[in-house]
This record gives sequence, structure tokens and C-alpha cells, in this order.
Amino acid sequence: MNVQELLVRYSKGERSFTGIALPEANLQGANLGGVDFGRADLRGANLTSASLSGANFSKANLRGAKLEGANLSEVIFSGADLTQAKLATANLNESDLSGASLSGADLGDAILHMASISAANLQGANLSGAKMGGVRMWKANLQGADLSGADLSEANLSEVNLTGANLDDTDMSEAFLTGAIMPDGTVHS
Repeated sequence: MNVQELLVRYSKGERSFTGIALPEANLQGANLGGVDFGRADLRGANLTSASLSGANFSKANLRGAKLEGANLSEVIFSGADLTQAKLATANLNESDLSGASLSGADLGDAILHMASISAANLQGANLSGAKMGGVRMWKANLQGADLSGADLSEANLSEVNLTGANLDDTDMSEAFLTGAIMPDGTVHS
């Protein structure tokens, strides 16, 4: 299947594209709300400014995908591979990124209010300026991540690994930090 066929089938009401292989696909600005891309291969795909609210990308391969400025609110990314993905300024409000691999991903200035990022790998990720109020990041790996200027107010950061993370100007007011490994290696009690 190619991009044009996907868009035609979507326009006719089809939503399930589980396991589809469209690496490097150009879907920039596409409106694919509610689409099911579970286990899809979208490595390196261009989804910049796409509208994907309510979509399912569980266990999908989005390694190196471009999702800057995309509407990803209430999207399911559980277990997805978003290694080195570009998600700067994306709207990920109330999305499920639990168990996802986001190592080296760019989430600068992304909006992640009330998102679930539990047990996700964000090692070396850029989260500078991200709006993450109320986010649930239990047991997430944030080693070496850049959280400078991020809003983590009221976030659940219990048992997260922040070893070597940059927390300059990070708002962690009322954040839950029980068992978190802080940047200097100490465990928060």
C-alpha cells in the first residue's frame, strides 16, 4: 500500500491499518484522527503538523519520524519505538506513552499535560520547555535528559531515573518524587 491508497481508504471510512509498512512516508499535514497504526512500520515518516488525535500507534516503529507540531492528543503510543523522533511543539495531551522508547527524541516545547509516560525510556531526550503538568512518569528512564525550563508541576515522578538530567529552571512544584534517583545520584525519600 502507498500513501495515496492509504488516504483514499481513510477518506472512505477505513480506520484499521494495523501492521502497515510505510517507512519514509510523507503524511505531512494529513488528517488521520482515530486511525489504527498499531504495529505499523513508519520509520522516518514525515507526520509534521498532522492531525492524529485519538490514533493508535501501540508497538509501532516510528524511529526517526518527524511529528513536529502534530496534534497527538489522546494518542496511544504504548510500547512504540520513537527513538530519535522529532516531536517538538507537538500536542500530546492525555496521550499514553507508557513503555515507549523515546531515547534521543526531541520533545522540546511539547505539550504533555496529563500524559502517561510510565516505564518509558527517555534517555538523552530533549524535554526543554515541555509543558508536563500532571504527567505520570512512574519508573521512567530520564538519564541525561534535558528538562531545562520544563513544567513538571504536580507530576508523578516516583522511581524515575534522573541521573545526569538537566533540571535548570524546571518547575517541580508539588511533584511526587518518592524513590526518584536525582541528577546527582541520590535517591529522593
